[in-house]
Amino acid sequence: MARQAIGFIETIGANPSIQAADAMCKAAGVTLVGTVDIGSGYVTTIIEGDVGSVKAAVDAGAEAANAAGELVAAHVIPQPHEELVPAMLG
Repeated sequence: MARQAIGFIETIGANPSIQAADAMCKAAGVTLVGTVDIGSGYVTTIIEGDVGSVKAAVDAGAEAANAAGELVAAHVIPQPHEELVPAMLG
């Protein structure tokens, strides 16, 4: 089954990434898909769920990450290609 939406929060450092993941999972009915250690301290956290829940969760996660450290980016992709997340997670 195709994902309805995926959301990304990119931070510098693990602590803001953990804070963002916690806030996203608490804010809406989303599933934590995983994290990607990009390198040089950059961490991307990926969630999935319905579009409205993912948007609400990404907003909450971005706020939490910004409060805990450095937020680099926050983005929602509705109806992502089925190969996108597996390619990112390796």
